[in-house]
Amino acid sequence: MPYEEKMVRPEAAHHIILEEREQLAVSGVEEVESFDENTIVMYTSRGTLIVRGEGLHIEKLSLDGGDLKVEGDIDSLTYEDGGRERGGGFLSRLFR
Repeated sequence: MPYEEKMVRPEAAHHIILEEREQLAVSGVEEVESFDENTIVMYTSRGTLIVRGEGLHIEKLSLDGGDLKVEGDIDSLTYEDGGRERGGGFLSRLFR
């Protein structure tokens, strides 16, 4: 029997840089669940992050490096409690 070593991916560093409420850089992004010009929902290494504002657009997305850049008028950054739940989407979180 060959020895199999399970690779555990170390948790990615998570940083947020907001400049003049118009440019946002986020690291540690694992997946972008949804986005439109008013809301961006993303899963990060530290939980689900919701960005709200007006005229939001994703300038750069690199899931290999976990980097995301957003431009627009940013009103709020909010984390959801509990982080990401496997096998559930928006509706499952809504009807808890």
